[in-house]
Amino acid sequence: MVDSTILEPTLHTIKAIVILDNDGCRLVAKYYDKTFATVKEQKDFEKNLFNKTYRANAEIIMLEGLTCVYKSNVDLYFYVIGSSQENELILASVLNALYDAVNQMLRKNVERRALLENLDAVFLAVDEICDEGIILEADPSAIVQRVAIKSDDIPLGEQTVAQHLSKKLESLISSFLGCLPLILSLFLCKLHVLFTVS
Repeated sequence: MVDSTILEPTLHTIKAIVILDNDGCRLVAKYYDKTFATVKEQKDFEKNLFNKTYRANAEIIMLEGLTCVYKSNVDLYFYVIGSSQENELILASVLNALYDAVNQMLRKNVERRALLENLDAVFLAVDEICDEGIILEADPSAIVQRVAIKSDDIPLGEQTVAQHLSKKLESLISSFLGCLPLILSLFLCKLHVLFTVS
């Protein structure tokens, strides 16, 4: 006889990844199943989650039949949500990967303003960590590398036209200089052929 309390093993371990500000407003949210099918249900859950964790010192909470691990910093709250049967250590490793990746991307300036300025990169990081509830990556360095943010890059939205053109010109010159030895050797080969023929 099969025990009905034992669940089938599945790779779909994450139900949601959420980042809220210190007012409980959604900044980033990815839901991976139909537990909260509508935006209203999601926002109600987020409000309830924030109210339960805002002043708590714990790192884990059981809420509405779900296991929620969380971490706060300055004015941000990071949450990873799984089923009630999910291993808390797995959820915590995903949470730490998310937090550490965001920390590296924002150059240790983990606060609301910096996160909003790099929101596209944060969404990419979330997508690198988890897809359809399946954990893809838990190494923050690998996540940051895949998102490909370089410390000296200026976001395209903050670049002036001159800066953007200058960057493209530098890239073109660099490509040309890389090909220069080949062009020079071809030119010398042609000269050699011309002088030996005449």
